[in-house]
Amino acid sequence: MDKDDAARIASLLEQIRDNQVEQLALVRRQAERAERIQDRAEALQAKSAGIMTTARRSLAVILPVVILLIMYLSWLIFR
Repeated sequence: MDKDDAARIASLLEQIRDNQVEQLALVRRQAERAERIQDRAEALQAKSAGIMTTARRSLAVILPVVILLIMYLSWLIFR
């Protein structure tokens, strides 16, 4: 192996090292992005759960009122 081959091998090894550093940085950025997306999804799920709780409570109040109104209207019509 002469000096040219050794220099080429050293250059290739440096390129591989540099690419590995870039790959590691890319993986870190992707992990951070995934974590931000996960945090946002958790916040949306919590907000959705609050909305569903409010809807259930509202339904528990509104449904009996609607049934009573239907019964009253039926009584008025068929009386």
